[in-house]
Amino acid sequence: MDRLYAPWRMTYIKSEKTSGCIFCESVKVENDRQSLILLRGESCFVIMNKYPYTNGHLMVAPYAHIGQVEGLPLPAWTEMMALAQRCVAALKETMDPHGFNLGLNIGRAAGAGMEEHVHLHLVPRWNGDVNFMSVFGDVRVINQQLEEGYEVLAAALNKQRGEAEPKDKT
Repeated sequence: MDRLYAPWRMTYIKSEKTSGCIFCESVKVENDRQSLILLRGESCFVIMNKYPYTNGHLMVAPYAHIGQVEGLPLPAWTEMMALAQRCVAALKETMDPHGFNLGLNIGRAAGAGMEEHVHLHLVPRWNGDVNFMSVFGDVRVINQQLEEGYEVLAAALNKQRGEAEPKDKT
């Protein structure tokens, strides 16, 4: 029998869950690579999902701790969409997906895991990526380490703005 190795999932399962906001806490970290922040804008930032649905699963979130779309200032909404466009271009360049799901889960009933802080999911998709693992085992197979995905995507996003290396706040 073949075995799937997904050590990152056990770390999450065994970890102590904090009551704070993952987005607000992530932007406080000095090192962007450590917090998986790929890009910081004026009012929003792009962060990799630590527990992704697929390779390249990103989220765009405002710095402001706002739980409802109608509370988000128009400049933040506009920047969220502009960052999403940049991310889609970088994902196409680096991972060659066949499509994307982009979405906001507003409220627990809509599937929001962090309903207190609005965020946009960008999920690259490939033909046939929904396989028997999700149906029978409630398991997803991610075939790339987060660190490797970070490096590839950070390089593509930095190339868009003419920079050679990812910028860490240090």
